[in-house]
Amino acid sequence: MQSRQLGITDLTLTTVGLGTWAIGGPWQFGWGPQDDNEAIAAILAGLDAGINWIDTAPIYGLGHSEELVGKVLRQTKHKPYIATKCGLLWNEKREKVPCLKRKSIAKECHASLKRLGVEVIDLYQMHWPEPEEDIEQAWEEMAKLADAGKVRYIGVSNFSMEQIERIRMIYDVASLQPPYSMLHREVEDELLAYCDLLNIGVIVYSPMQRGLLTGRFSRQRLESLPLDDHRRRHPDFGDPRFSAALELVEDLKKIAQRNGRTCAQLAISWVLRRSEVTAAIVGARRPEQIIETAPASDWKLSRKDIAEIGKLLAEWQTKT
Repeated sequence: MQSRQLGITDLTLTTVGLGTWAIGGPWQFGWGPQDDNEAIAAILAGLDAGINWIDTAPIYGLGHSEELVGKVLRQTKHKPYIATKCGLLWNEKREKVPCLKRKSIAKECHASLKRLGVEVIDLYQMHWPEPEEDIEQAWEEMAKLADAGKVRYIGVSNFSMEQIERIRMIYDVASLQPPYSMLHREVEDELLAYCDLLNIGVIVYSPMQRGLLTGRFSRQRLESLPLDDHRRRHPDFGDPRFSAALELVEDLKKIAQRNGRTCAQLAISWVLRRSEVTAAIVGARRPEQIIETAPASDWKLSRKDIAEIGKLLAEWQTKT
């Protein structure tokens, strides 16, 4: 698999990383029921495929995703880098509760280390800049954790350029984790160039846009999603965006097929075409999913394909 260095760090990441949001099980932004054995098998399959890092977070299944990653680490010969997050707690209704207070950050880190069964977290990320007025104190506490050797590097997720500017003089920002896919290109406006200028690593999430760009979604599948699958409430899964996305995917399939690839691989390779992007987080709930998507790391799209996709995206935008 191809790999790229993460910003100022000494971490060389495979350009496809394994995301564990969906395997956490039910919570406010869950993906419906999940079989733990399949989840563990999916992680193991990803590592066997050559992926060398796993992205998780305490909020994914309210600690359950981290626990599953910990179980895998105890039963595999692989030694993947571990990236997790802080800043989101939860209530009795399994809803997220943003909290960036100093004591909370330290407590979260200790709990993550315990669930994961590791002594050091390779990349510790502030999950969301909420409440925004507390990002400086949270960053200062994360810096203390780095200096104490509890985490190797610290980064942010879902931050704007202005928010990064507020914290980067306090301590080096190793990475940014923003959403990026064919359907959400906002990072192209300023963030990618900004991160490139400052040598901040960029790890993008949702390159397949929650499954919409895999080529396997349909209106029937949407209607059959579990009632607690958060995608039922997401704007991309409501019209006119949903219908326009399905039309787009039919054209994307043709490009993928003539290259002997899948639409999911196309979606991942497309975000990796940008040199500013260090790697893409690719989720999987079953082994066969990550076995399919991992090879996207080795596919470099041709200029012709990139140009054709650009035209399709311009047409898609007029419909949304």
